Amino acid sequence: MFVVIDDRKGVIQGYADGFDREGIVSIGFSSTDFRDWLEGALGNDLGAIGAFLLGDCADRISLPPSIRNRCRAPIIALNGLKHLKSTIELFEAGVDDVVNAPVHVREILARTAVIRRRTIGPAEQTPTSVIRVFLDGRDPEIGGRTLALPRRELRILEHLVSHQGKWLTKNQMFNAIYGLFDASFDENVIESHVSKLRKKLRGHLGYDPIESKRYMGYRLDDLKSRANGESDPSRHS
Repeated sequence: MFVVIDDRKGVIQGYADGFDREGIVSIGFSSTDFRDWLEGALGNDLGAIGAFLLGDCADRISLPPSIRNRCRAPIIALNGLKHLKSTIELFEAGVDDVVNAPVHVREILARTAVIRRRTIGPAEQTPTSVIRVFLDGRDPEIGGRTLALPRRELRILEHLVSHQGKWLTKNQMFNAIYGLFDASFDENVIESHVSKLRKKLRGHLGYDPIESKRYMGYRLDDLKSRANGESDPSRHS
């Protein structure tokens, strides 16, 4: 999920439409509403955020430190005009990248993927791993072969890889894939998506790399230790 912070409603809606076309969930805030939300946001909510887009708002130099105190997701500032002083101030405030606006959301996805590979976690696995995701809309590579996935299943796989080795609850997965404020779906829809994803991964790898436990959720197994394709008949969706 992407968070857009801008005091212009039209800009927020424009990026929301762009993300929606790419199958990405986003939410927009004015700077005042965002600061209020950030102060009360739970850790699970913040963990669902893929990146923050910081647009035109009155206190945008003071917002990056506040964000960084609560969340490690990339912060990308949107600059309407090329201005060296403004760019330097934004980097000094703690943003990860400054982009001249308007910018296509695919470029935002690509820049976010680069930042995450560099600072948060390796989106592209080491040569001994069998699953590679790119976080920029491209289909993943599974066992050296491209696997075309529906958008929801792709987002789930990306989220699991980005948090490899960690347990993710259904609620955490739902927030990341459907957004924090979507009441049109029940979080149990995640079970159906994960079941379909596991079946496809099992078909490519010969084993199920996703571990599940009641009350704990889902976790991507250690891919390196299972790179030989050993099967585990005890696993099931």
